[in-house]
Amino acid sequence: MSIPYGGLDCSNVTPECPVEFSVLEYRPSLGANAFFLAIFALCAILQLIFGIKWKTWTFCFALTCGCILEFVGYIGRVLLWKNPYNTEGFEIQIICLIIAPAFTAAGVYLTLKHFVIAFGREYSLIKPQLYTWIFISADIFSLLLQALGAILSTVGASDITVGSDIALAGICFQVASLAFFGVTATVYFTRVWQNRSTVSDEAKKLAHSLRFRMFAGGIVLAYLTILTRCCYRIPELAGGWGNSVYRTEVLFIVLDGVMITMATLALTLLHPGFFFPRLSAPFRMRKKKERRAQSSESPESSGSDLEEAKVVEDSE
Repeated sequence: MSIPYGGLDCSNVTPECPVEFSVLEYRPSLGANAFFLAIFALCAILQLIFGIKWKTWTFCFALTCGCILEFVGYIGRVLLWKNPYNTEGFEIQIICLIIAPAFTAAGVYLTLKHFVIAFGREYSLIKPQLYTWIFISADIFSLLLQALGAILSTVGASDITVGSDIALAGICFQVASLAFFGVTATVYFTRVWQNRSTVSDEAKKLAHSLRFRMFAGGIVLAYLTILTRCCYRIPELAGGWGNSVYRTEVLFIVLDGVMITMATLALTLLHPGFFFPRLSAPFRMRKKKERRAQSSESPESSGSDLEEAKVVEDSE
C-alpha cells in the first residue's frame, strides 16, 4: 500500500521506507500464513466432498464459503509478506478475513433447530424453524455490516475511520448474536435436563451415542473459538486500523487464525453427515416418509394427529 511518510510515497520496502512504516508495521509470517492457507484449502475440499456425499447442502454451503474466504484472505497476507506495502494484499486480507467467520458461525447456528427436533419441541420456547430464521438473519446482517466496513476501509484514506467503525458495529452485533445463541441453547438443554425422565427413548439413545457426543463437543468448541475471535476483533477495530492490537501479529495468529482454524477443523472432522445424520437431507426425507406411512396406515389417526405430523414436516 502506498503510504506517504516524511514526503515519501512508499510502495516497496526500501531503506527510506522500512517495514515499520507500512499499515501493519510488520512483515506477516510466511510459515504461519502458509499453514492457515493450506488448512483452509483442505477443509474447503473436504466440506465439498462430505456435503455432496451426505447431502448436507446448507451446512456445506456455509462452511465451504467460510473456508474459501479464509483461504483467499491468507493469500492476501502472503502477498503482504512479499511486500508489506502491497495494496491488493491489504484489501484482500481485510475484506475476506473479517467476513469469513460469519459463514462458519452460520454452520453452528444451523444445528440448534435439529437438536430441538431430536430432543423434543416441547422443551423449546419457540418453534424449531425459528432458530434458523432468527440467527441466520442476524448473521447475514452482521455480515453485511462487516463487508461494508471492510470495503470502505480499502477505498481511500478518508473512509478508513468510517469503514472501521461500521465493521466494528458488525462485529459487536455478531458477538451479541453469538451470546444470545449461547443463552438460548443453554436454556433449551437445561429444560431438557430438568425433564429428562420424559424425554423419548430415541432421544435418550441419541444422547448416549458416542458420535453425537463428539459432534456436540465439536459444536461447543466451534462456538467458543468463534466467539473468542469475534471478541478479539472488537479492541482490534476499536482504535482504527493502526492501534497496537491490530499491529501485533502474535495476537492475530492466536486469537484469529488459530481460533477459526480450530472451529473449522471441528466442523469438518466431526462432520454432521457422519456424526449427526439428522442434519442431512436423506435422513429428513426418510423420517417424513415414515411419518406419512404411519399416519396413513393407522386407522386410529385423527385429524389432529395428521395435522401434527404436517407441522413436524414443515419444521424440518
